[in-house]
Amino acid sequence: MASSKMSGLLLKQPFCLDDIRAAEQRIKGIANFTPVMTSRRMDAKAGRNLFFKCELFQRTGSFKFRGAVNFLSILLEKSKDGPLPCVTTHSSGNFAQGLALASKLLGVEAYVVMPENSPQCKQDAVKEYGAEVILCESTEEGRIAAKDVVVKERGAVYASSSQHHDIMAGQRTMCTELLHQTDNKLDAIVVPVGGGGMLSGVIIAAKTLCPGIKVFAAEPELANDCYRSFVTKEHVKQDCYPTTVADGLRISMGDVAWPIIRDLVDDVITVTDDEIKEGTRLVWKNMKLCIEPSAGVGVAAVMSENFKSKYGNLKNVGVILCGGNYDIDAVKSWL
Repeated sequence: MASSKMSGLLLKQPFCLDDIRAAEQRIKGIANFTPVMTSRRMDAKAGRNLFFKCELFQRTGSFKFRGAVNFLSILLEKSKDGPLPCVTTHSSGNFAQGLALASKLLGVEAYVVMPENSPQCKQDAVKEYGAEVILCESTEEGRIAAKDVVVKERGAVYASSSQHHDIMAGQRTMCTELLHQTDNKLDAIVVPVGGGGMLSGVIIAAKTLCPGIKVFAAEPELANDCYRSFVTKEHVKQDCYPTTVADGLRISMGDVAWPIIRDLVDDVITVTDDEIKEGTRLVWKNMKLCIEPSAGVGVAAVMSENFKSKYGNLKNVGVILCGGNYDIDAVKSWL
């Protein structure tokens, strides 16, 4: 049973656990059921038991594929008696790849707007999956403007990378898997936050299934709009495009995700770029998993002195390793 606060919020939202279960069925056999991995070395460094949900093993190397498949499946269901739709999005890389592959598998034409400073490996992957890449200015305004042109000129349906309910429902399936794989024994889950679709999805799924569980956001200090919003209880957005090494978390938290995060996230832990690099290296070294720095944000947060001092009583903590797409050549600059 959800708490009264949780139940009240769910009544205000156009999605619930039934949507997650339906999404599980839609993506079954298309998206991967990703493993949960552990490491005694990582446990010793954190001072608790850590359970890593490995979305780097998802198709396209990121959890974003889940939401893309769910979104397109529903779109095709609604369009079965009409012309086949085409879709567009703007993304720095992970949702771009997820939508591109999902579109290819489900027979939908896709146009993907990407900032000109997106990692080359992500641009190349989107093209290899069969979508058309449209480069734009590396600002949120530039991304939106370029997307609007595609919608107008090609009649494409816009798929938000994190702020559409069908996409968010698909992305939540990683949390129901994680809870099942850990026998619902987690005290908390640490989730990287950018647009907030993954974080808000985990909050809804986790607190519906396990009302006593805590959910923490992990965020780069250089892109800390979620932290500033959490502290002030007002939705703060980035006034520029941050330069953090966690390129997947540069986007501002979205309007759909914000109310859920505002009301139900337990805390927001910020980490420096140096801490993100170290968290990423720890996973590479101790777990032999090639995560990207955006996934390293959650690791850095759970390893931080701030988290250890405030939440030392939490013994079993899940950490979302959200993806493994990174330009290997770029690593040379900081490895």
